[in-house]
Amino acid sequence: MPRFVPVVPAALAVCLALTLGACEDRGGVSGTPGAAGLRDPYFPKAGNGGYDVTHYGLDLAYDPGDGVLAGTAVITARATQDLSSFNLDLKGLDVERITVDGEEARWNRAGQELTVRPDEEPAEGGTFEVTVRYEGRPETITDPDGTEEGWLLTADGALGLGEPVGSAAWFPGNHHPSDKASYDIRVTVPRGLTAVSNGELVRQRPARGGGTAFEWRATEPVPSHAATVAIGRYDISRTRTREGLPVYTAVDPVEAEASRAVLARLPEVMTWAQDTFGPYPFSSTGAIVERGVDVGYALETQNRPVFPGAPDVVLLVHELAHQWYGDSVTPRTWQDLWLSEGFATYAEWLWEEQHGGDSAQESFDWLYEEGEETYTDLWAFPPARQDGAARLTGDPVYQRGAMVLHKIRQRIGDERFAALLHGWAAAHRHGTADTGDFTAYVERQAPDEDFSGIWRDWLYGDGKPDRP
Repeated sequence: MPRFVPVVPAALAVCLALTLGACEDRGGVSGTPGAAGLRDPYFPKAGNGGYDVTHYGLDLAYDPGDGVLAGTAVITARATQDLSSFNLDLKGLDVERITVDGEEARWNRAGQELTVRPDEEPAEGGTFEVTVRYEGRPETITDPDGTEEGWLLTADGALGLGEPVGSAAWFPGNHHPSDKASYDIRVTVPRGLTAVSNGELVRQRPARGGGTAFEWRATEPVPSHAATVAIGRYDISRTRTREGLPVYTAVDPVEAEASRAVLARLPEVMTWAQDTFGPYPFSSTGAIVERGVDVGYALETQNRPVFPGAPDVVLLVHELAHQWYGDSVTPRTWQDLWLSEGFATYAEWLWEEQHGGDSAQESFDWLYEEGEETYTDLWAFPPARQDGAARLTGDPVYQRGAMVLHKIRQRIGDERFAALLHGWAAAHRHGTADTGDFTAYVERQAPDEDFSGIWRDWLYGDGKPDRP
């Protein structure tokens, strides 16, 4: 009788060590694990490799009374390689069950990394569906810059905000701006409360077991950091712009009176923005206004940005401009954030210039001569190379980002600059772009001009540039 050699435990050990390579047990699986992060310059663990999400179906139930969020996420994705395992980003919530294409899947947790090992590996180019059932009290996350995101508790409900990585606090996914997807979000809340999200409200109905279910659908791609759920008591308004675009606003009653006049100008701002930036990339617009004490900042959540109390018209312009630059044309990495914030800040300058305020040149001149008295970090680092995650949203990203755009306008003239604003938004509509894409685009639009000094001194250069 031959001597028994215990080879099976060794094979199983290889299977468990997925990061070392492919597992050949269980019928000759030949795939490799998807990466646990996308090596973003500032958030290297954000996102996951090996697949692209095409759609999120989220079924959420939340009761502010106990603070528990119960969710089922159905994630449809396309494999970009043969996958022996793949990761999802999920922070803090308890996972009850995971299936892949309807079959139970093995999984484990390590921090915010949820590693899934399906019995049948997704093949490169194929589509697969992951269903995750989870529950718990979502976390409020403090960013490296000290701001709060994730799941924010409000006076009468909660607000889910995601920039840069907070969406992982309330649903599992591939949480990086480079992977955008469409969404169906159903939220069940106690009777008397409203749930607002991205896209269109397709149905509102009584829920089984009590409460009300609100079903929202965003058919255009959404970066996960621009996805939102707002739960509470709101004054709801439904109107249309002059062009027929639906406008849906949700305002905390405490902020209703202070918000009325500026929100009445939203259709006017949208008409101006379409003239300035080109066709609106989404199927509706609007706003969510929370109490200022509950939310510390405005955010360009897709279709309807969030405001901390009643905004002024310039802040409204900024966040609506983000619908073109930030939500439709999304920075590919967080290092490219100036492509979002610089454009939105320059939109403020253009609005003021065309509505009786300072010209863009005057705004530029004031920043150059006196800006550091207000923006103390203005010259601390270049807009295209932030000084780490803690400075992600520092002054240079906004103000110097706008100054870069103005230098381009000075170089090519108003007519070609206006065409550039339209063209850049159209060239990457519903996509992503990085700084290299932008500089190459500008150079193609004006091949007779030399932009090397602008890129060297204003976009990438340290310190305050010399002024010609």
